[in-house]
Amino acid sequence: MSRARFPGFYKLSVEDRLAAIRQHEWLHDDDVQELLSGDHLLVPELADKMIENVVGVMGLPLGVGLNFVINKRDYLIPLVVEEPSIVAALSSAAKTFSTGGGMTARADESLLIGQVQVVNPSDMEAGERQVLAHKADLLSKLNALHPNMIARGGGAQDIEVRRFPRTSDNPQMLVVHLLVDTCDAMGANMINTMCEEIAPDIEALTGGRVFLRILSNLTDRAVVRASVTVATDQLSGKGYTGEEVRDGIVLASQFANIDPYRAATHNKGIMNGIDPVAIATGNDWRAIEAAAHAYASRGGRYTALTHWQVTQSGDLHGEIEIPLKVGTQGGSLRANPSANIAHRMLGTPNARELAEVMASAGLAQNFSAIRALSTVGIQKGHMSLHARSVALSAGVPQSRFEKVVSRLIEKDDIKIETAHAILAELEEDPVFLDGQTRKHLNEESNSSGKTVVRSFGKVILLGEHAVVYGRPAIAVPIPDAVIAEVMDSDSPPEIHVPAWDIDGQLEHANSIWWSAISGVFDELGVGGERFLVHVQPNIPAAMGLGGSAAIAVAVIRGVDQHFRLGLSDTEVNAMAFRCEKAAHGTPSGIDNTIATFGRPLLYRSGEHPTVDPIHFETPMRLVIGISGEPSLTVDMVAGVRERWRRNHNLYEQLFDNFEMVANTGLAAITDGDYRTLGDMMTVNHGLLNAISVSSPELDRMVQLARDAGSLGAKLTGAGGGGSVACLCDDDEGSANVAGALTRAGYQALQVTV
Repeated sequence: MSRARFPGFYKLSVEDRLAAIRQHEWLHDDDVQELLSGDHLLVPELADKMIENVVGVMGLPLGVGLNFVINKRDYLIPLVVEEPSIVAALSSAAKTFSTGGGMTARADESLLIGQVQVVNPSDMEAGERQVLAHKADLLSKLNALHPNMIARGGGAQDIEVRRFPRTSDNPQMLVVHLLVDTCDAMGANMINTMCEEIAPDIEALTGGRVFLRILSNLTDRAVVRASVTVATDQLSGKGYTGEEVRDGIVLASQFANIDPYRAATHNKGIMNGIDPVAIATGNDWRAIEAAAHAYASRGGRYTALTHWQVTQSGDLHGEIEIPLKVGTQGGSLRANPSANIAHRMLGTPNARELAEVMASAGLAQNFSAIRALSTVGIQKGHMSLHARSVALSAGVPQSRFEKVVSRLIEKDDIKIETAHAILAELEEDPVFLDGQTRKHLNEESNSSGKTVVRSFGKVILLGEHAVVYGRPAIAVPIPDAVIAEVMDSDSPPEIHVPAWDIDGQLEHANSIWWSAISGVFDELGVGGERFLVHVQPNIPAAMGLGGSAAIAVAVIRGVDQHFRLGLSDTEVNAMAFRCEKAAHGTPSGIDNTIATFGRPLLYRSGEHPTVDPIHFETPMRLVIGISGEPSLTVDMVAGVRERWRRNHNLYEQLFDNFEMVANTGLAAITDGDYRTLGDMMTVNHGLLNAISVSSPELDRMVQLARDAGSLGAKLTGAGGGGSVACLCDDDEGSANVAGALTRAGYQALQVTV
């Protein structure tokens, strides 16, 4: 796995994020401690030496952009920015780019320009000739001022002269340009000193009078180019095909190329990626902004700094060309201690490498912005992050935070006073009180006409995939995996799952799953009713934890209870199974059974599945490690079926081994022998590897858990991604395993059965 990949990173605490970064050796222990303690912060005493009239220090968030691969090298990019969505958008774009090998970037030269303004030279052409004739002497004089710069391969490289004839508004002018390689320094003071040094010589050579002597921030001799190609099949999502997303991005790019009003916003999005890196690394973001916008106007019309097009093979190709003169050395650059940490996080790059990183960040941010604009719209992506900011400002406690955020998005009224009102409602709702005052898990209603139900996720301890072929599987529930609220509304049936970014009216939905659940509603006679189902999953999507089945059960059970239909658990289970078949093709039925009944069980599939409850004499402690990589059940199940057809005898023997392991595990549970159960889980993981459903990442997680003291560990669910289940002997062991997984960048959920 790439060193810049941290699945589930955004869900970790700040401490766990830093631990994961340290484990991957992006920072040293001292850096981590400084970031945790705040010892690196700019203090007023130091700030007072940086600018005038200091009265305090203002902080900004320091985040990290994940998943970046630039010139075949992994990067973790420091970002200082206050605007929500930028860090997430950058990381998402970089993850998409990494599937095709990442971005390439190139900075061919890195020169600063110093300008010496000569007014009313006695003869424009003669003055230009004189300056150029004495170029070698002038360069020699300039370089004598900075021998150390020469030793590093830099210094004054060339002199150019530009002529501006007299007009009705302006006198005639010569402008002498000094082209200087400042190496890894930003170089502003050096350039200004050089301009001052040769001003008398320029006056003598031109017969004019020198006025301004200063650097130019139009750094068009330090242009960086970055590019990326994205396979079209990597662009699909949110209900759009890859081709639709690709063509939308190209159209957005063409719009920015022809219209300066759009180009200004387009380029602002690019700078959303570049400026946070500049601030984090102590560079002059204002100079970078000025150069970028001036360069965008170099043809006499303001236009876009990026260009997106379709390649001959039908893929999406994007390029950015932007002036970026940055520095990595110098006293003023490192005056802020945080900048030192940012440079170390980047691997202490030189100036050209840092410029290439910045250009790549600009291209990635531009991709995310116009991808959102050309599909679901950028506001939808901002809504969730804005809601989180509002909930934070409203002082919502952690225990209510996600629920308040979800309700804010649902109400489309993201204000602090709305957050306060939602919090007050939740505090009065017995559903959200502690376990001593909760009603029955599956039956909760209140006087407002809202019905609240819960359903269970699942962890398969032994036997997944083989269970599809008639062998037994052992599964245990995850309590409170999904909470569904059903309430009357003025619209046709709607289901909203904000945490999974799913919402819509059933009459307008066209996916197989939507059709299946709509068919259930019609069968129940409520398809013509007007109601809303708000779903809050407490487990992530597509992580092998039975989320889709849990949602189906919660929705069906909630509608049943809201309209007092009187369904039995068996009927709820059967209807949920139909939804599972629509979503996953040929599922075993174990997910919906666990979601419905919520107890440990031994399950055999078939025309008439058998379900036997399992009793654990002593509590069993599990740690669920969540990889962050989606587990696509339908694809994994179909792949196993195809290999079973091609190698029928071999796979039947393997499935027989699955059954032996499950039976041994069941006996171990009966005896309370969790060490043997753990051994069987590890053996089961090996069998899952044998049928090609594990992955290097899941194997790594299993090994991390075993190294941390787990009694046994295996993938759980369809595989290919998703989660691992780790058996632990006590609470301390659970904490050790969970800590090992979170430090490696994974999410860890502790469950007791």
